[in-house]
Order: sequence, then structure tokens, then C-alpha cells
Amino acid sequence: MTPTQKGLAQWHELATTPDPARLATLVAKDAVFHSPVVHTPQEGHALVVTYLSAAAATLGQGEFEYVREIVQGQDAMLEFTCVLDGIHVNGVDIIRFDESGKIRDFKVMIRPIKAVNKVWELMAAQLENARSS
Repeated sequence: MTPTQKGLAQWHELATTPDPARLATLVAKDAVFHSPVVHTPQEGHALVVTYLSAAAATLGQGEFEYVREIVQGQDAMLEFTCVLDGIHVNGVDIIRFDESGKIRDFKVMIRPIKAVNKVWELMAAQLENARSS
């Protein structure tokens, strides 16, 4: 099993389970997160763990399922679907792993616009809860 395959297997275990401690072991120190709703990339281990934990808590509540996966070298593209408050969400996670199998770059793209707005609303609440904790 390659480092990318190992990292991807760990990601699948954590994708819908907000477990910041376990997630922290999978995210590289210099990781970057590209949100579908925040213009600037979120850089650094702590921010990426926070955003990915919030995403797992948000999307994991909505019948989340990966429906397609493409892996090439250190890159993986995972198409997902879920339903949040009656809104069908279709999206793609584009993940680059480093040579040790840790997440180095994570980009999320979501459609349609109604889904983007719903994810924004629910993620904002998760991130606010994380800041308050």
C-alpha cells in the first residue's frame, strides 16, 4: 500500500467523524485548505484541522457518501453527495498527500449554489462552536 493509499484510507475513516485529535495526525504541518466559500486559502496545520473537522461535522449529518474516486500518484479526487436540510449537495474533494501520506492540500468544490449556501450556513455554525470551545 502506498503512502497516498494509506492516507486516503485514514481520510475515509475520518471524513464524517469529527475527531480533531485523529485528524491532526493525518494533516501535514504546512497543509492548506481551500474552502468553497472562503476566498483565501486557510494555511497551517491548526486551521486545516479546524476546517476539516467542521466539514466532517457538517457534511456527516447529511447522508454523506463518496460516489466516485480517482487516485493518481499523490493526488485523489473524491466525488461526494449528501442531503442537508432537504438540499441535495454534490461536491468534490481534491486532496494532495505528501510523501508520507499526510494531507498537504485539500480543496472542496460544491454545487449547486443552493447547496453552497447551506454548507456555508452550517459550516459557519460549526466553526463558531469550535472557536467558543
